Amino acid sequence: MDKIANYTDAARRILREVPLIDGHNDWPWNIREWFESHLGQPDIDLDSIPIGQTDLHRLEQGLLGAQFWSAYVPCPKSPEEHDPALESLQIIRTTLQQIDLIHRIVERYPTRFGFAETATEVWNVFRSGRIACLIGVEGLHQIGNSFSVLRMYRRLGVRYVTLTHTKNNLFADASTADPTHNGLSERGRAAVQEMNRVGLMVDLSHTSKAVQLQALETSVAPVIFSHSSCHALTAHVRNVDDEVLDLVKINGGVVMVCFLEAHVTKEGNERATLADVVDHIMYMGKRIGYAHVGVGSDFDGMLRGPLRLDQVTDYPALVERLLGLGVTDDEVKQVLGLNILRVMDHVDAVAASLQRNPSIRPALDDITTRWTDDIRDMLVKEGKRRLQDKTEATNGI
Repeated sequence: MDKIANYTDAARRILREVPLIDGHNDWPWNIREWFESHLGQPDIDLDSIPIGQTDLHRLEQGLLGAQFWSAYVPCPKSPEEHDPALESLQIIRTTLQQIDLIHRIVERYPTRFGFAETATEVWNVFRSGRIACLIGVEGLHQIGNSFSVLRMYRRLGVRYVTLTHTKNNLFADASTADPTHNGLSERGRAAVQEMNRVGLMVDLSHTSKAVQLQALETSVAPVIFSHSSCHALTAHVRNVDDEVLDLVKINGGVVMVCFLEAHVTKEGNERATLADVVDHIMYMGKRIGYAHVGVGSDFDGMLRGPLRLDQVTDYPALVERLLGLGVTDDEVKQVLGLNILRVMDHVDAVAASLQRNPSIRPALDDITTRWTDDIRDMLVKEGKRRLQDKTEATNGI
């Protein structure tokens, strides 16, 4: 009993020394759907919500240090069912609403939440006793096939974009769909390069193995898997196999272990448990080093979590079990947050270097112009007339 108590005390000490940074939580979508995003109403209280796995009180009970909130928007329907151009605009609008919602959550609870874009800002918020809030976008279908939109998301505080969600898009193939591009399209490679240039972390969760291999080859910055687990332990198509894990180590990236039951349940077992999630963390730690492992629960992207890891209050139990199985304090601290903070710093350094290089230009959208040849000719003639008038004025004519 004393031994367990010691782990409890040690876990809480570590969670107060280093921010536990969860790579993926869909709480903003729950708030959108449950409250219709009406945070301004006085009767809406995020401290206690009767649904889901997350609310403000439970986050504080779980000693969460920082969270990547997902500005998630569902994939578009098939082209036969909708107008692709119109739906792209609707998806961009909904994404902006979700980004705005995350900012408004922080603004409503400024003494308990703080917005962060950099590793330094995460530390500053954490040390002030608040939960640092970051943003991820879950799929390039949310950029409307526009590099301009991608850049604007970064300017609004987004720190990672997942290349796909559950369906293929114009950039990449999803793990849960038949291949369209056999990995990344040419535009997908350009998207990875542009994400490197602007300081967006490339998130490979949900992508096909071919995308993962090609993105790891293309990216000059560390990549992340914001919520994925080990294929070797649970043969789910969304999980990361050993070949890719080994390449993530070479790349310097991080795989943030997901709690979804289907991703961590052992074959033959009806339910996943806390122990199963820890097994995935420790498998990765032993294979590629704890410096490349993180936590990405996907809370509120599921109806229920594993036994003893069912909601955000249960984070301390995860730390206790890691310590109890011999994972060192330093290794646990890496997994909880130090690894993803290192990646953020590295991604920012790469972006700064690329932006200083004049030969590396922004990726551009294909633009359909409205000017006719007659309009162009008219403007050229007017330009010549203006130059002639200036010359005559200079010469005193």
